[in-house]
Amino acid sequence: MPDIIDSLVHALSNEDRSSRVAAEDGLVALGARVVDRLLPVLCLGRHAGGYLGVEAVLRRLGDEAVPRLREIRRHGPGNLRSVALRVITDLSGEQGLDSADRRAIERLVRIKLLSELPVKVPAEAGRWLAFPADRLDDAVAALGLHDLRPVTTVMGVAAATEANDSLEFQDSQGETQTAYRVFITPEFENWRSSLQFKNWRMLWGNSFLDELDGFDLANRLSERCGEAHFYIIDPYNDAENWYVARGGHLVRSFGTHNYPQFEGEPLPFEVEFREDAVDEDEAEEYSEGVPYARTAADNLSVEPGPMLAADTHGHGWLATTHPEVSPFRFKGALPI
Repeated sequence: MPDIIDSLVHALSNEDRSSRVAAEDGLVALGARVVDRLLPVLCLGRHAGGYLGVEAVLRRLGDEAVPRLREIRRHGPGNLRSVALRVITDLSGEQGLDSADRRAIERLVRIKLLSELPVKVPAEAGRWLAFPADRLDDAVAALGLHDLRPVTTVMGVAAATEANDSLEFQDSQGETQTAYRVFITPEFENWRSSLQFKNWRMLWGNSFLDELDGFDLANRLSERCGEAHFYIIDPYNDAENWYVARGGHLVRSFGTHNYPQFEGEPLPFEVEFREDAVDEDEAEEYSEGVPYARTAADNLSVEPGPMLAADTHGHGWLATTHPEVSPFRFKGALPI
């Protein structure tokens, strides 16, 4: 049997697609006994021959592979323990881990938090909310968030923008529900003298903001927090949006593909950009207001990207939108 398994694993890197598919099918049919032969390929990295095929086999095995992966975590081989942990979280999320591994991950997060500064949040693309940092409890209540867990920024950004961040499940009443996972950043300072609030937090969560409408969420946040913003940078569609809400209502917004592009009266920082224009082109550029999300964020809350350690306080949080779903129940391994 080992020779058969090894032959099938080798065939995962065959140039002929039909041979690769047949090898995947054969390995899946053999069940969890193939796990020990698959993990060494993952240890070699993504450029190893058959790597993608091994990932496909493990995904198809799913929960069937988890018991053997747990055994490897506890009893070895030692060189496979690390990759076994990653595969468990990819296949089952937190619920696939035993209590010892859960405690180990929590300890590692606490250790990493002691030295994670400086941090970085995505700047090239994405969508995020911003709210005054000292209104965290109000933000959690306004958005209906649950089970906040301390995490590093690297971990939080990956969880909310790269890994699975929505989960359909059966609740305790047997009803089908969807839970979303979000990341709330540490506090970031903005020392502009014109700002009412100096420290801000961002909230990231692609599915949460897309499916529950980031503009409406900004309004809800601003009812409890006094002020909240929603920003979008979308290079694919050559579009940017920024939206400012206060007391539950729109104050000012811009959208590249909106008509009209601007709503509300220009804010003071926009007037300054127009008045400080150095030539006719720049005056025209800012004649109606500021059309750039990052510029608006820099002047209204905080601009995403690398954050100075001196201007970063506390740590970030992972949270979900349903009390029955842990933020680590979502499938997918996360960097720490």
